[in-house]
Amino acid sequence: MKEGRGTKAEGRGRSKGLRVSTRPSSHAPRPPRAFTLIELLVVMSIIALLLTIALPRYFHSTDLAKEAVLKEDLAQMRNAIDKYYGDRGRYPDALDDLVDKKYLRRIPADPITDNAQTWVTVRPEETGKGAVSDVKSGATGSAQDGTRYEDW
Repeated sequence: MKEGRGTKAEGRGRSKGLRVSTRPSSHAPRPPRAFTLIELLVVMSIIALLLTIALPRYFHSTDLAKEAVLKEDLAQMRNAIDKYYGDRGRYPDALDDLVDKKYLRRIPADPITDNAQTWVTVRPEETGKGAVSDVKSGATGSAQDGTRYEDW
């Protein structure tokens, strides 16, 4: 027999003192640990706290944006009415005349009511000069600065 190779009884190819078991070990790798209820509650409370800070600012900014769009729409329509009067010597009979004669591409929707049919037209003081000398918002309520939309 050659030296360096053990017999079957000595366990060929294995180092001495180590046992190899074919049974499953009690130290098998476990799946990753899940979050505890306390951890989830802490995370949910942090999210709720952040939302209470962020949501009022979000809604305030959307209201300010709608008011800015309303002011701009009123300015554009009033400008178109003035140009119509300057060109034709009379006011339009309806807001749709501004679109028909290409002074506006379309009548914008009132951003507060989300409807283009809620605009309130103001008749001119002079009779026989048309029907629309000014336009106002038909929205009810007040702006952030306390003025009523109807007065803009």
